[in-house]
Amino acid sequence: MLKINDFVVRFANVNGTGSASANYLFAKAIFRMGIPVTPKNIFPSNIQGLPTWYEVRVSEKGYYGRRQGIDIMVCMNPQSMPNDVMNVESGGYFLYDSTKQLHPELIRSDVNYIGIPLMEICLREFTDPRQRQLFKNIIYVGALSALLNIEFGVLEQLLTGQFQGKEKLIAPNIKSLKLGIQYVHDHFSYPLDLRLERRDLVGNKILIDGNSACGLGAVYGGATVAAWYPITPSTSVVEAFESYAKDLRIDKTTGKKKFAIVQAEDELAAMGMVIGANWNGARSFTATSGPGVSLMNEFLGLAYFAEVPAVLIDVQRAGPSTGMPTRTQQSDVLLAAYASHGDTKHVLLFPNTPKECFDMTADSFDLAERLQTPVIMLSDLDLGMNDHVSEPFEWDDSRKYDRGKVLSAIQLDTMERFGRYLDVDNDGVTYRTIPGTHATQGSFFTRGTSRDEYAAYTEDGTVYVRNMDRLLKKWNTARYLVPAPVFYQQENRSRNAVLFYGTSTYSVEEAMDLLREQGTLIDAVRIRAFPFNPSVETFLDAHDKVFVVEQNRDGQMRTLLINELNASPSKLVPVLNYDGMPITANFVIQGIFNYL
Repeated sequence: MLKINDFVVRFANVNGTGSASANYLFAKAIFRMGIPVTPKNIFPSNIQGLPTWYEVRVSEKGYYGRRQGIDIMVCMNPQSMPNDVMNVESGGYFLYDSTKQLHPELIRSDVNYIGIPLMEICLREFTDPRQRQLFKNIIYVGALSALLNIEFGVLEQLLTGQFQGKEKLIAPNIKSLKLGIQYVHDHFSYPLDLRLERRDLVGNKILIDGNSACGLGAVYGGATVAAWYPITPSTSVVEAFESYAKDLRIDKTTGKKKFAIVQAEDELAAMGMVIGANWNGARSFTATSGPGVSLMNEFLGLAYFAEVPAVLIDVQRAGPSTGMPTRTQQSDVLLAAYASHGDTKHVLLFPNTPKECFDMTADSFDLAERLQTPVIMLSDLDLGMNDHVSEPFEWDDSRKYDRGKVLSAIQLDTMERFGRYLDVDNDGVTYRTIPGTHATQGSFFTRGTSRDEYAAYTEDGTVYVRNMDRLLKKWNTARYLVPAPVFYQQENRSRNAVLFYGTSTYSVEEAMDLLREQGTLIDAVRIRAFPFNPSVETFLDAHDKVFVVEQNRDGQMRTLLINELNASPSKLVPVLNYDGMPITANFVIQGIFNYL
């Protein structure tokens, strides 16, 4: 059956062989043809030698979630070949290097085999050993371009742009493409019954990863200080921030940097630096993953209780402990929400696209300063390290940063006595000063211990309770300041609903479409922040059953809903995926139907 712009290709390679750039070239060429595409890099946590996969979903309907089933397997790794063969859909294709004969046990009668002697071609055409390995990857991209009808001009343009300034590399790459194309022309019928046709379905959208979007959002959000300790999968957040800051945060007159990046000795120290910089008036942030958040708990509690703004970008991975460092999960929800001991609650943001990574990162600095508290943005490996089709980023150059309730020297002059923890406006948010603003008022040293409204140390239980109640009032104020949820309401309201957040969004939206085609209508809500906007509680009350879709074992978002909204546990039905791979629409549908 002919399938146009609707299939999944998986590349099976060996980590460290230079295949990543070739596979990305394949995905980007499809995007340049105006066709929605979602690439996912599935890689091990070692440097090289183990199997790695690169999965590309092509979807004319614009479905960006991972899909089960492989239509074309490009297998370059003998180590993973037995499993790779089994993952091909019946009637699908298996492309392999036929320089060596395929073992009979790897032959399936319901799979089409495409053997191309890639290494033989490379040995004949190239003399340098490294070139032979690298151009082997480009040859199979050329073969795929003929088999799937990828426009050669698009590939040529991409390679020319990629090697701009290194022109001597362009010709051998183009030659390699043509070698793959010619072999297909000489030996196979082409294109396949799976093929591509140019469309205009992506418009002005961009292809970018969430970590890069966060780095750029931090620059536009006014960040000037980043303190961090490298950890997969968050490392590229600060790397992106540095890259963009070198372009956008350089004094044009003196050439001096207007930003600082400090690699700390560990994650705890990094968070301490962030708190110190923010207390001193800078906008500062850090990025980490689950193990780093664990270490940061003590300082996160200090920032919450001392009421110092701070921004933390948590790119989640599979835990506990070291877990699976290069697999995705939504596993830090409870850790982040209640980080630190005692009665502590932190503002959480849940982006679902690179654009939301950009917007929410920029907004998080305003939110942290307005509320004088840590704001933790929970991305994940799938969103952070994989490219996604995204709406272009926008920024209003007239926008002013919201520094919150910061008193000037003139305002302090009019006050008889400044009360750092006085709730003047009855919203739980007090007024603060930047150190050095005034000679005698406002600049003070505070500890993470109990104090009165004037920041004086006390162990008076009554005063402590008063302060803790005010922090809870501030928490309730935050419910109206955080991003509101997104609702997907049917015309005739369904008795059942789905609740989801973050990168689960892609698959849930697809699942809703598939359910609709089967005659099942279901309402839905996408959570974008914690504390929950009051409309979330209203939504839960309006439905009999709510399927809570998340990517962790213990239903952490479900637990938050029960704890914070007193939602009935029997009403909230968990749909949980935690194998380290992005959740699929079929998994969501199965979870719903298993209950119904």
